[in-house]
Amino acid sequence: MKYRSSTEIIDTILRSLSPGATRTRIMYKAYLSYTQLKEYLSLLESRHLILYEEGSQTYSITQKGQRFINAYDEIRELVSATDVPVKDKDNLHPDERNMTDHPKKTLEQNHNGT
Repeated sequence: MKYRSSTEIIDTILRSLSPGATRTRIMYKAYLSYTQLKEYLSLLESRHLILYEEGSQTYSITQKGQRFINAYDEIRELVSATDVPVKDKDNLHPDERNMTDHPKKTLEQNHNGT
């Protein structure tokens, strides 16, 4: 599994809460250990992003938590819409220069001369 930032993990947790969820459900949906889950739930409760309901022993998202999801979606959209400039070929390592001409070539193929 790829590395996830705490922001990505929080987003995953918040999205797993609709319409209320147990700790077990959140843990499986967010791919967290129980120890990690307890830490994140504590953080999210203290920041008023989630609410624990004693009777049903479930968590639900607050309006502030929903605002977090909306803001995170907007940021992801902005970042994905941004064109990342390609490095100047003159400043690249020789192997990287060849790879820009042949994007499917691997670094190993460049070293083998194929």
